[in-house]
Amino acid sequence: MKKHILITIIILALTAIIIILIDRSYRDEKHHNQITLYGNVDVRQVDIGFRVSGQVTGLIFEEGDKVAKGTLMCSLDDTPYDSLLKEALAAAESVKANLDNAEVLLKRRLELIDIGAVSQEDLDNAQARRDQLVADLSAAQADVAVAKDHLSYTKAYAPIDGIILTRIREPGTVVNPADPVYTLSVSSPVWIRAFVNEPDLGKVHYGMPAEIYTDTGRTYSGTVGFISPVSEFTPKTVETTKLRTDLVYRIRVYADNPDYQLVQGMPVTVKLKLK
Repeated sequence: MKKHILITIIILALTAIIIILIDRSYRDEKHHNQITLYGNVDVRQVDIGFRVSGQVTGLIFEEGDKVAKGTLMCSLDDTPYDSLLKEALAAAESVKANLDNAEVLLKRRLELIDIGAVSQEDLDNAQARRDQLVADLSAAQADVAVAKDHLSYTKAYAPIDGIILTRIREPGTVVNPADPVYTLSVSSPVWIRAFVNEPDLGKVHYGMPAEIYTDTGRTYSGTVGFISPVSEFTPKTVETTKLRTDLVYRIRVYADNPDYQLVQGMPVTVKLKLK
C-alpha cells in the first residue's frame, strides 16, 4: 500500500515537473518570437487661428469637444472686411462703366478715321484710354478677389478630425493673424514613439504588425511606419532591459485608435511579433 502511494506521488511530481518545463519552454519560445519595446503616445496638434486680424465674436467649442473636418470653429467680426469688399466691388463697377464708354468712343474713332473726320492722334488716345481701363479693371477685379478672401478668413474651420485640447482665446479678444485661438489634437494618425536596440534592428521592418498595451489594460493594434536611420543613446525617459548607454534606433508605430483613448504622452508597451 505504501509503495502504491509512493509511486503515485512520484508520478504526480514528475507530471508537475514536465508541465512546468513545457510551460517554460513555451514562454521562452514566445519571448524569442517577439520584441518588447517601451514608448509613449505621440499625437499631432494643430493651432487654429485666423489669417487676418480682428475681434473674436464666436467660439463654438469647448475643451474636450470632438470636431469633424470642415466644421466651423470660430469667427471674427466681419464688418470691416465686408465694407472693404463692398468698396472694392463699387470701384470695379466704376472702372467697368468707364471701360464700356471708352470702347464705344474707340469704335466711333475707328469709323471716322477712314473719312478723315478725326485725327490719328485722337484715335491713338482713344485706344490708349481703352487699354488703360482694361488694365485698371483687372486690378480692380484682383482687389475684389482679395477682399473676398479676407472676408472668408474671418472664419476658421477644422482642417482635420480631432479633439479640442485647449481653448486659448475668449469672445471680445482682438487677435493678430496666426494668433492661436484653439489647439486641436488630431485624431488620426496616432503613433507610438519607441526605441529598438541595435541587435534587434535587423528584425524590425516597415509594415511589421504590432500590439500596443496600455496601463489601463486596453490593447490596440498598429504597424511599424518609420525606422530612424540614425542611432542615438537611449533616452532617460525610456525603460529598457538594457543599459541606458546602449545605442538604439527610434521607430514609429502607427496605431489604431477607435475609442480615442490613446492620448498624448501616455506610456505604452509595444510587442512586435517575429515570424
